[in-house]
Amino acid sequence: MKTLVEHLANYAAYHRDSRNVATHFIGIPMIVLAVTTLLGRPAMPLGEGPAHLTPAMVVYALSCLFYLRLSAGFGIAMAIILALFVYAGAHLAALPTWAWLAAGVGLFVAGWIIQFVGHYYEGRKPAFVDDLVGLLVGPLFLVAETAFACGLATDTRDAMLARTS
Repeated sequence: MKTLVEHLANYAAYHRDSRNVATHFIGIPMIVLAVTTLLGRPAMPLGEGPAHLTPAMVVYALSCLFYLRLSAGFGIAMAIILALFVYAGAHLAALPTWAWLAAGVGLFVAGWIIQFVGHYYEGRKPAFVDDLVGLLVGPLFLVAETAFACGLATDTRDAMLARTS
């Protein structure tokens, strides 16, 4: 399996244009919120109390395992961030069916349009076309880019840049 640096370097190779990266900071969160919203139903009860399980929670848990396998620090950051998206998605999933679907599908479509505008600037297809894992690496890439901009994870940044040069 690929390492954190290998995943980030591969993803970065598809995202060199600053306009493309900027669109990803808008489009990817919209897509993640859309997915957590759409997977926020059905809510399956766990026992007699208010606890329940949704497909979004299962995908969250599996995604967190992927991120934690790559890096404890980035994995914890992703777990916290994705938990907030699952929480927000659950609130949207609690809306009436028409509003739930409108929010989920609307965010999903708008997010992908923004992504494809960015790749128009890049002049290159999205990374997930060549490797579906790119769909999981996209949100991680945004967290890594934010960390790098804050002067954090400089060893990871340097290793990633060495692989993309």
